[in-house]
Amino acid sequence: MAGVSHREDLAGHPDITEMRDRYAQVLGGRDVALVDGPVFLVGLACAISPWVVHFSANQPALATHNLIMGIAIAVLALGFTVTPQRMYGLSGAMCAMGVWLVIAPWIVGSSPDAGVIWTNVVLGALTFVLGLVCTAATIRSGRSGRSSV
Repeated sequence: MAGVSHREDLAGHPDITEMRDRYAQVLGGRDVALVDGPVFLVGLACAISPWVVHFSANQPALATHNLIMGIAIAVLALGFTVTPQRMYGLSGAMCAMGVWLVIAPWIVGSSPDAGVIWTNVVLGALTFVLGLVCTAATIRSGRSGRSSV
């Protein structure tokens, strides 16, 4: 094919700076894309745990608490997926939610049994660790969770 150049260096292209910025913007915010799914699953597990572990009848306050916390974690996961540049600033809050899940059986519940305690400790630890992963990725990439858009 006449007039078609083969693979040239783009360093001399007049729009190279703009192209690099656009490329960084398109790929930016997806540093922890693989964490979005596990965060959603932890939220779902937290929301349904009172009925799976069978403590919804004897711990109604804790059942409501876990349902609300699970929905909140799942909403965070959806936010991380849809608008990561804006939502990763909340990954620190996810760490706090994990700590709260661990101590909630004694504060929200009344005389929790081993199943309730282990459920909340495991879900809280997973939430905390996933929040740390998101926070570390946010710090590493230099984003504060705010977008200039």
